[in-house]
Order: sequence, then structure tokens, then C-alpha cells
Amino acid sequence: LAYNKRFNIYEAVMKYLIICLGICVAFSCQAQQVYPLNADYEDIPQNSYLKDLNNELTPYVGVYKANFNGNETALYITKQEQKLEKTGQKNYYMDALVIKYIIKNSTGVILQDTKNNNYQNIELYSISTSSTQNTVNFFYSGTNCSVGWGRIILKKINATQISWEYRPNDVTTTADKCPPNLDTTIYLPETRDLIFTKQK
Repeated sequence: LAYNKRFNIYEAVMKYLIICLGICVAFSCQAQQVYPLNADYEDIPQNSYLKDLNNELTPYVGVYKANFNGNETALYITKQEQKLEKTGQKNYYMDALVIKYIIKNSTGVILQDTKNNNYQNIELYSISTSSTQNTVNFFYSGTNCSVGWGRIILKKINATQISWEYRPNDVTTTADKCPPNLDTTIYLPETRDLIFTKQK
């Protein structure tokens, strides 16, 4: 009888702890604070969520192609929700457009492919939008050794076309910063007002 009583007390305590844990987990999930997509990340709490509340990113999703200097560039634009962004000050989550791309020369040879090859060092994703200018601003990490890192701006022209502007920062590197066997050519179109047409 004493054993059964102790077991019942133990069982009751365990149920209570499980319920408390469940409440804590539910509360922590609900505690994530949601802000508009363009809120300043410096003004938001740790682990906040910058959400695409006005659906500004979705119209850009799709596959787009353009030709520049004899090369064909295909952009594969997807929308990623709650993308983790890490800064020196804090971590937060945001909805973002992520671009993968394939660039081919005039004979069809692939020059660079971030869509099918796992280039961990090359990132291209949106960081802000401007509803007044109908644009999305992207951070580009650059090709190997960060050569060409900088800003890319896409502007929605109509349902099937977007305008491209690429503003690279450092466009060269040195042997002491980058192994000589790595390709540091910038294949993305270094230009502005290039029109990409939606394929699907």
C-alpha cells in the first residue's frame, strides 16, 4: 500500500512537470515577437521575426533569364520563411528571397552553378524592400574568397519582367587572401537596367 501511494505521488509529480514543461514550450513559441519585414534589426529583441506581412516578396518568386555579354544567366528565386540571420549583435529571423543561379556561355558551357552545386560560400538573399520604388535589395556574398561581394537590386517592372542592378564592392583579391587554385571570376552580370524575363 505504501509503495502504491509513493508511486501515485511520483506519477502525479511527473504529470505536473510534463504539463509545466508543455506550458513553458508553448509560451516560448508564442513569445517570439513579430515585426514588419523592414523593421530595423538593431531595434528588435533577440530572436525576433521580420515577417513579410504585406506579401511583398512573393511576386518575385520564379525562374528568370537574361543574356549579358554572351552569357545566359538564369535566376531561381524562392521565398524562405524565418531565415536565420546572425549578426555580431544578435540573431533574428526574417522572410527572404533566396536566389540560386546558373550562368552559361554562348556554347552552353556552365560557368557557375549555385543551383545544383553546393556552394556553401556563395549566398544571395534579400535584406530589405522598398514599396515606393517597387524594389528588393539583396546581399551578395561574392564568389570564391568573397570577390564581388556587394548589393543587388531587383525592380518589378510587370508580371513577367524584373530589372537587375549589381553594385559590387571588392572585385579583386590577392594570393595571400585567396588560394590561387580557386576561380575568382565574377560571373554575375556587372551592370544595371538588365531585364530578366520570367520563364515560369
